[in-house]
Amino acid sequence: MAKATFLALESVTVDAEFWLECWQQPEPGFHLDQVHPLLPACWSRVWQPQHMQVLVPLCGKSLDMRWLQQHLPVLGVELAERPCREFFAENRLAVQHQQVENFIVHQSDHISLLQGDFFQLSAQQLSGPCLVYDRAALIALPELMRLRYVQHLRRLLPAGSTILLLSLEYPPAEKQGPPFTVPAVEVEQLFHGCQLELLAIRNLTGQGFARRAFVTSFLLEKAWRIQL
Repeated sequence: MAKATFLALESVTVDAEFWLECWQQPEPGFHLDQVHPLLPACWSRVWQPQHMQVLVPLCGKSLDMRWLQQHLPVLGVELAERPCREFFAENRLAVQHQQVENFIVHQSDHISLLQGDFFQLSAQQLSGPCLVYDRAALIALPELMRLRYVQHLRRLLPAGSTILLLSLEYPPAEKQGPPFTVPAVEVEQLFHGCQLELLAIRNLTGQGFARRAFVTSFLLEKAWRIQL
């Protein structure tokens, strides 16, 4: 896949090249070997009957998508080719590949992964009101790109959509992301005008994040329900 940058923004150092290089590592530090515990714990509080599919931005090869597809069709968006192909191979799913507009589509019965630039995703590629599952997209992006990501997401999503957002908080002076700290005040600013509800808090202090060690005085993961 062409290494086009996510977005032409000055002073942004975490770009497409960075993520493609991350997927050259044998074991990317952000990948989990099990379903994230906050997903099933929060599901009943975010799912609504009008949701037509689950949108998973910057999805990697997350096992969460296997859990999600038991409930709704899944549409993941991922820049790198490797996780798209490994997801179907490791889960022993038959898959078809085709070029559709700006994406290579890897498709199984209930899961479609769009390989390409998330910022090129259009509203026409969504089936209707969505449940967005953001485990590690917002926190993967630096501040300027976080704003553009949320602006794009809010333009894409039809009325009735809901976001399950997992954010991360730690003292910014103690560690440089990604993953980045995104405090509650920033979440509230980014989603101004939406209905926000804090569903859960996990204290990860001393435990690290996914496969990454964190030497910080505190590390909190928060689950948010955001209604558009």
